[in-house]
Amino acid sequence: MSDTIHDTVILGSGCAGLTAAIYTARANLNPLVLEGHEPGGQLSITTLVENFPGWPDGIQGPELIENMRKQASRFGAEFRLGHLATADLSKHRFALNLGNETVHARTLIIASGASARWLGLPSEQALIGHGVSSCATCDGFFFSGKEIAVVGGGDSAMEEALFLTRFASKVTLIHRREHFRASRIMLDRAIAHPKIAFVTNAVILEVLGVEHKEVIGIRLLDTTTGMESELSLSGLFLGIGHIPNAAMFAGQLDLDEDGYIKTHNYVFTRVPGVYACGDVQDRRYRQAITAAGTGCMAALEVEKYLEEHGR
Repeated sequence: MSDTIHDTVILGSGCAGLTAAIYTARANLNPLVLEGHEPGGQLSITTLVENFPGWPDGIQGPELIENMRKQASRFGAEFRLGHLATADLSKHRFALNLGNETVHARTLIIASGASARWLGLPSEQALIGHGVSSCATCDGFFFSGKEIAVVGGGDSAMEEALFLTRFASKVTLIHRREHFRASRIMLDRAIAHPKIAFVTNAVILEVLGVEHKEVIGIRLLDTTTGMESELSLSGLFLGIGHIPNAAMFAGQLDLDEDGYIKTHNYVFTRVPGVYACGDVQDRRYRQAITAAGTGCMAALEVEKYLEEHGR
């Protein structure tokens, strides 16, 4: 157990966590950043990022993350590999159990993000960033004039499909059941759109194109007939939701029905000195720039909190 008490500990090293690290480090708070299961967050598996301000020609996701990490390090942020096992937020000096050690913090910034739900196919995983995506607003532009597919049956899938019609020549919505979980209004909008086609009672067995390093189609199984078929397309989007990385705070912080941390005044949790930012509390926008913005907010609130409590 470490005797050191950190002014602030930041959980997560995506855009939200790294922005918080830059701001708290510049405020001489010497933040400790725990990088988590997926260092760099979802941008670390993203190829070209074209919608982050300041990069007119775009930037590779891992490069953007590395630049932010270097910037935070230059101001004195400390980075440590590892993830949070359990946390005790009942006392003012928060105890964070990392499995092999416990660190203590006066303030805590939770930027642990949300993990996209994947189908779990080896071919799907091999083609993430090469035609397989979980973010239509991030990657839709790259599929202008192409045929693509969206997997899912809820409102998220309908929203993704409708958004992608701005770019794609055709969007095929694939669902494993006959009936959809989506709200009636969202389903009606998708049905009415001339660019959207539906394939129901079907599951994806394989994403085709691994050897080409780009998606060229998918292999489907009809769950009613047992017949297999192939569908040619250039992109596959997952619209089956995200899993916020907040389960370790159940019972200590307020979570919504899907496990996202509830915040008020943008980044405040119900525990004084604990703030949440980025995708772990944002179920609506889930963009790199909005995550960075709330990371900044959390850092400024930490600085103010410590000043008010005699740091």
